[in-house]
Amino acid sequence: MEFQFLPQLPKSDLDDRKRQDLVDECILRIPRYCPEWTNYSPSDPGITLVELFAWMTEQMLTRFNQVPRRNYIAFLELLGMRLRPPTPAQTDLTFYLNTVLPEPYTIPEGVEVATIRTEGEDSVIFSLDRPLVVGQPQLRHFLTAEAAEALPRQLRDRLTDRWTQQPDGRWEGSEQLLFDEQPQVGNCFYLVMEPGETLEGNVLAISVQGEAATATGINPNLPPRYWEAWDGANWQPILRQEADDATQGFSFSDLAQGRGGIQGGDVILHLPQQWPISVFQTYQGRWLRCVYVQPDAEQPGYSRSPRIVSLAVRAIGGTAPASQCTLIREEVLGLSNGTSGQTFQLFGVPVLPRRAGETIQVMPPDGLPQTWQEVPDFADSGPNDRHYVIDSVTGTVQFGPLIREPGQLQLQTQVRAQIQAGLLQERDEETVIPTPREQQYGAVPPRGAVIRMLAYRTGGGQRGNVQRDALKILKTAIPYIASVVNHAPARNGADAETLEQLAIRVPRQLRTRNRAVTPEDFETLALQAGQGSILRARCLPAISGQDAGIVQLLLLPQINLETIAWSEGLHPDQLILTAPLQQQVLTFLEERKLLGVRIQLQQPDYVGVSVRAEVGISPEYNNPQARQLIWQQLQTALYRFLNPIVGGPEGTGWPFGRQVYTSDIIVLFQKVPGVRYLEFVQLTELRRQGMDWIRSPLPDSSINPGANGLICSWNGPQSGHTISLIQ
Repeated sequence: MEFQFLPQLPKSDLDDRKRQDLVDECILRIPRYCPEWTNYSPSDPGITLVELFAWMTEQMLTRFNQVPRRNYIAFLELLGMRLRPPTPAQTDLTFYLNTVLPEPYTIPEGVEVATIRTEGEDSVIFSLDRPLVVGQPQLRHFLTAEAAEALPRQLRDRLTDRWTQQPDGRWEGSEQLLFDEQPQVGNCFYLVMEPGETLEGNVLAISVQGEAATATGINPNLPPRYWEAWDGANWQPILRQEADDATQGFSFSDLAQGRGGIQGGDVILHLPQQWPISVFQTYQGRWLRCVYVQPDAEQPGYSRSPRIVSLAVRAIGGTAPASQCTLIREEVLGLSNGTSGQTFQLFGVPVLPRRAGETIQVMPPDGLPQTWQEVPDFADSGPNDRHYVIDSVTGTVQFGPLIREPGQLQLQTQVRAQIQAGLLQERDEETVIPTPREQQYGAVPPRGAVIRMLAYRTGGGQRGNVQRDALKILKTAIPYIASVVNHAPARNGADAETLEQLAIRVPRQLRTRNRAVTPEDFETLALQAGQGSILRARCLPAISGQDAGIVQLLLLPQINLETIAWSEGLHPDQLILTAPLQQQVLTFLEERKLLGVRIQLQQPDYVGVSVRAEVGISPEYNNPQARQLIWQQLQTALYRFLNPIVGGPEGTGWPFGRQVYTSDIIVLFQKVPGVRYLEFVQLTELRRQGMDWIRSPLPDSSINPGANGLICSWNGPQSGHTISLIQ
């Protein structure tokens, strides 16, 4: 096992003899031990055996002159290094109720939701990270404003003295305008909920009714309005898709008329999981708003304001974070035998990082239950400290060992400490060596005590990075739940660390020493903080005189790379840094940075590349099956090469700031069997503008992503690659 990334220092061989040296030495010994043997030619059978054994001995000496892999692992163990366990993927699960409940309803923590199980693959299980409370929303204020401000200042109350609240919670009254009589871009209205209700993450249905035949002039399939919620710092979008607005932008298009010519529909809104109580202009509550925005090109706006006669709000579900894991409770590990260093085995492996309440309980035969504490090692544990260690990869639980300390080592340590303190001069007199003593590190569970793991979680890995709408199966029976789904793909799942990955991490960690000072320190510790969820980190160089004391880090999260093999590429939206992952990295770095340093986590500037090429193939590949195979290989090669995670010339991710040239694509295609020549290659750039990706109108011979940019490619209407095969 050779590590090419380590410094190749000069090494002395313990035995430098080669095969020919061994053969010559054996021949010199023949006259002494076997004088009747006189034929030393290579054709002699005896010489053949000598050469054979000399070759075998040379192989043994080669291994003897190397530090074995086992010794390297032993060095890592002496440093206290452990393999990192898998990291669980994370996503948000949305639960929908099958009825409107009269009281707030709580979905407990640990509810399991899984993917559909197939013949060749087991289901992937996710568990809720916290309880989900579906509340009882009540509309408190209905306000309008002429302009959508970040902090509303000029508001007009539409409920006072105009509408009355019915026993079912609905507000009804005379006809109300949602915008100005002649609507202007920026007109908006606010819905303020009662502050006493817990509604974080809830799914609300806003029931709106209006007068019949009140056409507003808009395209009902693409209404120019935007629903938002105030999360305490910004206005967040809360309308997941246009199909969730049954009113079609309050146009009530294609809706059947009800009693008295009234039309109505529901608007389904997914509220943010941080939805605090806020106060604007003496109005207190939880705030929603709908804003009239600029219509798209060639789309009409509101010619007149929508008119409504009633509003009602109800909760139909909720969203909460979930992790790819299975929660195991109250697992009995066994009985203590009262000896030091005893170990027990957990049933579920690997074990994910422990949370509050996930600990070991020891029940003595004649005493009260004891809650013990997990520690990384026993170096600072005394004989009375109730400590234990868990190997997250193997699931082995170990209690305090008894260490026999040599008397000579103990004495030398004491004498050296006194010399360094100036209390003793170095001397050569003989000293009486004390007898070895035994030191207990960590307490020992009493004999006969029951060892129980109160709770722990098992799971994790890249397999948990499932696509959206994949989690649909409730593993736990929950009343009143009609369905459950993940509207966003799961992210940040990572497999357990391998020995090779650990060997790469150790030199960085020893160089950093758990303190963030240099740019390399911040990059190394950011990778360590992610626990496998961060694949790449780059610390931006400081600019003299600008942003003093600010450290900017560009991070790339762990994702599922199966889409590359499916010729779908990697969309930059898959590389979004989630809020929990950012907080995890920031918390880790804050404890290790210098005083006064501020850390900012950012995403790289992603630039899309679309390739158009005509490729000539060899005549022997001119059949439908071979042409399809070559086309598939070319597509996959492009999506793999133009990739920030596994792309670039080295296959370790596209280098920051490196341009892509047509010559890169030519070299890439020439490696595919069956490619004879290339007629032409064109590169087209795609850059993000707002929420959309805009394709450059003209192709170019090279694309520059910028100093902090990375190249991406993905399959889409405008971003896909166009490859034509010609004879």
